[in-house]
Amino acid sequence: MSSKANVRRVAGSAYWREADARVIVEAWHQGGETLAGFAQRHGVDARRLARWSARLRRTAPAAVRFHPVRLAAEGVESRHAGLIEIELGGGRRVRLHPGFETDDLRRVLAVIEEAARC
Repeated sequence: MSSKANVRRVAGSAYWREADARVIVEAWHQGGETLAGFAQRHGVDARRLARWSARLRRTAPAAVRFHPVRLAAEGVESRHAGLIEIELGGGRRVRLHPGFETDDLRRVLAVIEEAARC
């Protein structure tokens, strides 16, 4: 679906999820229009657009730090004590070794959750 079609779809929706709001806010920022002009052209409440823009700025994800990983063959048990394994469904797993950063895990799980919605 084209960017313009996405904007039309979201603009006509009564409820916006975060991903929907990102479509509208990014289109507004990239277009260079005033908030009022963009909102009027797309039939969107300017206050709604402003609220989502502020909300998305506050919740902008921090940069993800990647850690080295090693793929293990299926059925091979880890030799590392304290290993945590999380089954996400669909055969996907996240394995965590002691000392992992909880903020990194939150960001990774958020990305996985967002991808699962698509």
